[in-house]
Amino acid sequence: MAKAAIAPKAGDLVKQIAEELRAAGVENAAQDARALVAHFAGVTLTELVAGDGREIDTATAERLLSAARRAAIGEPLFRILGRRAFYGVELELSPETLDPRPDTEVLVDRIIPHARRIAASHGCCNLLDLGTGTGAIALAVLKEVGDATALGVDISAGAVETANANARSNGLDARFRAVVSDWFSAVNEIFHIIVSNPPYISATEYASLPRNVRLFDPESALLGGFDGLEAYRAIAASAAGYLHADGLVGVEIGYNQRVAVCGVFAQCGFTLSESASDLAGHDRALLFLR
Repeated sequence: MAKAAIAPKAGDLVKQIAEELRAAGVENAAQDARALVAHFAGVTLTELVAGDGREIDTATAERLLSAARRAAIGEPLFRILGRRAFYGVELELSPETLDPRPDTEVLVDRIIPHARRIAASHGCCNLLDLGTGTGAIALAVLKEVGDATALGVDISAGAVETANANARSNGLDARFRAVVSDWFSAVNEIFHIIVSNPPYISATEYASLPRNVRLFDPESALLGGFDGLEAYRAIAASAAGYLHADGLVGVEIGYNQRVAVCGVFAQCGFTLSESASDLAGHDRALLFLR
């Protein structure tokens, strides 16, 4: 990739980067180019679309082109930016956290009405987010439900640090905390809702994941054991002991796991109460009652 010229203009950098990303086979090359320039040069997307002509200092341009080289070899855009918007909250990403996908918002959509109902009838709603990662699910619910509180747990100390930082930056730290825990091992409370987007990729599927997923998302957040069901077994086996009598469990699943996951929870005394599909029409979220 060519070096930046002296005092390049923002609009010209967008064109240059878009051409090079397009040549590297990056989808949405122009959109990604605008996002990179906006982030690193402090230019708004509106200004870029209008053909912004402001000059960018050489050091900033070099950082920008370095980031563009990362994008050209397949590193996901939001990893490079270090942040992602998710259901109205801004989330910092770290190497220890999954990059939250829009599909997970399907689960949040289903949880929020129940959190509101429980908060209205009980005066509060206490939520447990298993494998919290960035804190995405819990923080999205807290933003929408003012009487809710949440505990996030993750086996990764780095993920816990990131989740707590995200709670602070979104003004939700008074109602959220994250701790290191191997599923329920460090949990000592009872909850109205237990929610999780656990690792659910099977060993066979993991080997065939796209490079931009397999190389940049942590393996521990993706690989769900030989058959992809290991996490569901752990959650279903213990959830009842941490759940109020009228509580529920909500999980994200892979596109072909509905029958298998329902079977895992049924063996532990849970009944499917609700399900939802993603925009592609695939099964994505399941809610269970005891």
